[in-house]
Parts: sequence; structure tokens; C-alpha cells
Amino acid sequence: MSFEPLGLSADLLRAVADEGYTEPTPVQERAIPPILQGRDVLAAAQTGTGKTAAFTLPILQRLTPYANSSFSPARHPVRTLVLTPTRELAMQVQESVEAYGRHLPLRSTVVYGGVPIEPQIKALRDGVEILVATPGRLLDHVQQRTVNLGQVEILVLDEADRMLDMGFIPDVTRIVQLLTTRQQTLMFSATISDEVKRLADVFLKRPDVIQISPQGSAAESVRQIVYPVDRDAKRELLAHLIRKHDLQQVLVFTRTKIAASRLASQLDRDGIAAVGIHSDRTQPERTRALDDFKNGRIRVLVATDVAARGLDIEALPHVVNYELPTHPQDYIHRIGRTGRAGATGDAISLVCIDEVELLRAIQRMLKHAIPWQVEEGFEPDRNAEARPISGYRPDQHTPRVHPGARHVRRVRQGRTARVAH
Repeated sequence: MSFEPLGLSADLLRAVADEGYTEPTPVQERAIPPILQGRDVLAAAQTGTGKTAAFTLPILQRLTPYANSSFSPARHPVRTLVLTPTRELAMQVQESVEAYGRHLPLRSTVVYGGVPIEPQIKALRDGVEILVATPGRLLDHVQQRTVNLGQVEILVLDEADRMLDMGFIPDVTRIVQLLTTRQQTLMFSATISDEVKRLADVFLKRPDVIQISPQGSAAESVRQIVYPVDRDAKRELLAHLIRKHDLQQVLVFTRTKIAASRLASQLDRDGIAAVGIHSDRTQPERTRALDDFKNGRIRVLVATDVAARGLDIEALPHVVNYELPTHPQDYIHRIGRTGRAGATGDAISLVCIDEVELLRAIQRMLKHAIPWQVEEGFEPDRNAEARPISGYRPDQHTPRVHPGARHVRRVRQGRTARVAH
């Protein structure tokens, strides 16, 4: 199916063609028609499936009657508000708005924290039809009366599941109460959990529910593998795998900001160019780190889940779970950074005895076991004892046996899983 039957204007079809796309993704095919009809939509699809374009394109179409080239700010009131949980995702959405709206005289801007507020104030005073924002910085503008939300017709809550995880719902609720002219609400998420459903019940009216992939599924284009290893040997194994397979552009996940900074510094000292990216770093630092990673000046980008949400890295080949996430669904978000837009990718997990229950939870969600490989020279200690993981309470009645520990002898005899590289 092409984009033409979806009912998009010639200007939007031309912009889509300019971006090199010829066929809509499943979420775009199903979400664009009801959005064009003015219906509320609750949509869930895996990371990298085109969710941003699924709401950006029909919103631009719906705003086309308001398009004008007037210099008067009064002719460009905010009519669409897109809320995102992170700065990186806000910038990504704004880039999509600019790309797909390049042939339309509609204005847009993005506001987020961590950068000076004055340029944002100027952009808002000049007038914009589409405003992309993080909740905290938008409320700063509301408090300073530098933004007028009195004519907003369309609200988008992007990555709603992450907003819940990050505790933004009170801020979102405050913002929604200001949107007295709201006519349509769109909620996009990687998953539709019970919490997301309850949130939708509050903000949406009789929405069309679109769920492209089963809950807890990973893209088939991502090759997954687990390396069992002792906790104190993880960094050495990571450096070894990077050198052995000459891995370039490796996105590595840790659970905490401290772990991300420490690992990046250690890899750098090992001669592997690496940088950490997390919420404590300033926006210019995060932008520079991402640019260096995309351009190949940095080989490894170490990130927390919060910092990595919304990262748009074309053809990212490798994702490494240096530490497994405490929430199984975050595993899907992480490995969804690779294997996008028809490309294949590798998702490597370094798992120590402490993380056995986390791995089991992930495999229960996936409904299959992840292939494993014991790397020679990094065989785990069969007598190692598990330590508790902060923020996670495992089932105390489930025995904790290191994955692969009892299979080391069999692995050494050559019965190993194929290495993903």
C-alpha cells in the first residue's frame, strides 16, 4: 500500500517522498485515517515503527486550513501540543514536524529544560501552530506567561508509558486542565499496560485503539544473545567483545547514571572511545555526545533508559545490556533501538548471577528463551552468590542458578550458540 490512499495532501505526499518513504508502516496505515477524522486514538507499536510520523502527518493535514505566511504572531496561535517525556524525544518529534511540514506555511518549535529559556520565549512570541514540549519546561513557560494554550485543539501524549514511569502525570494533568479548547487527544506508547489504559480512560474519549504488535514482543530483525559472566568481569568482557568482533556504534545500557559515567570512563581508559549520556549532563553535552556517536568519533555510547528514550540513530547495529533493566518491558525498548527500518541488529546482554530473575522475567514476557554463549576465558563462577539489586524484589522462593554456569562443560565441548555479530 502507498501513502496516497490515506488521504494526505499533495504537499505532505511530496514531503514523504522527499524523505525517501514509499509505503506506510502498519501503525501509520491504521492511525492516520482516524486522526484525520478527528477521533481520539490510543496506539501502541514497537520502537522504530514510525509512530512519530503516524501522528505528525495527519496533524499537519488537519492544520492545513490554518496555514498562512503572515508575520503577525496572532495569526499563528498554538493549535497542537505534543508532550514528550525526554528532551531527546522532543527534538526528534520537532525534526519530524519540520521535515514533513516543509512545504506548508505552518510554524513549530520545541521547548525543553537544560538550556536557556530566552530563545524559546522569542520563538513562542513569534507564534507557532505546533508546540513540542517536555512537561516541566512547558509549565515554566506557563508560569512566566510566555505561552498561550488557549487555542490548542489537538493534544498528543507521546511515549505515554515512559511518562508514567518518570512520574510526569501530575504535570500532564495540570497542563491538560489548561487546554479548554481541546477537541482531539492522541496517546502513543510502546505498550498498552493497565496503567496506560487507566490514563487513557481519563484523557481520551471513545478512542480508536490500535495495537500493532503483541505485548512483550521483539522485532524479528534483532538477533538476541546472552553472555553469562561474573559481575566483576563484565567490563572486561564488553571490551573483549568490542575488539574481537570490531564492533562499531555500540549503544550500551546501564541502570543508573553513576554506572553509565563509570563505565564510559573505564572503556575510555581501555582505549575504546566512549562517552556517557544521562539526565545529569547538560543538553549541549548530550547533543555533542550523540553527534560524536553518530559521526563515528565515539565508538560506544553508554546511556540510562531515561536518556536513551527518543534517541534516533539511523541503522544502529549493536545494543548491549550491560545491566538488565528491572522492568522487563524496558528490555523491549532498549533492543528496539537496533534492527529498525528493515535493517538487522544485535542485542547482547551481559548477565551475572544477580540478574537471573531479571532474565527469567524477560524470557517469560518474550515467551521464549534467549540463546546464550559462554565466552572462553569469561566462564562464570558456579559458586558465586547473588546480591540484591536496588529497586527489584525477586521471588525469594525461586532458586537462582546462573544461566550457563551448569553448562560450561558442555559449552567447552563445542555446543555453543552462534555469536551474533
